[in-house]
Amino acid sequence: MKFHIDEKPYLPEGRQTVKVTEVEEGKSEHKDIPFFNLRLENEEGFINQRFYLSEPGEPFLAAFLKAVGLDDQKEVDTKQLKGKSLSVMVEERSYEDPQGAHKTIKQATDFQPAEKADQSNRF
Repeated sequence: MKFHIDEKPYLPEGRQTVKVTEVEEGKSEHKDIPFFNLRLENEEGFINQRFYLSEPGEPFLAAFLKAVGLDDQKEVDTKQLKGKSLSVMVEERSYEDPQGAHKTIKQATDFQPAEKADQSNRF
């Protein structure tokens, strides 16, 4: 059997400097909450990070906007996010979905400006 893979692997856990390469908008499957999903990548791999546009999600989003230098704007268009670089901590998180199924995902946390990170992980 022959096959070809065009995709990068998921980023390993730990501190990574990444660039936003894709932005996708949508609504949550269970509560119809608007979100945008970012593909964050570097030479080692990628991670997808979803930001919910809800009151509980605002502090998480505020930290992200500060890390990419957009925290001083009253309104942000998701198109402005593509190409932005930042440093993130990649980690696994487990949770139970609304149907009771156990899920484990990789997520980006602890958003910091890219210039504070180790330059060896740059995209």
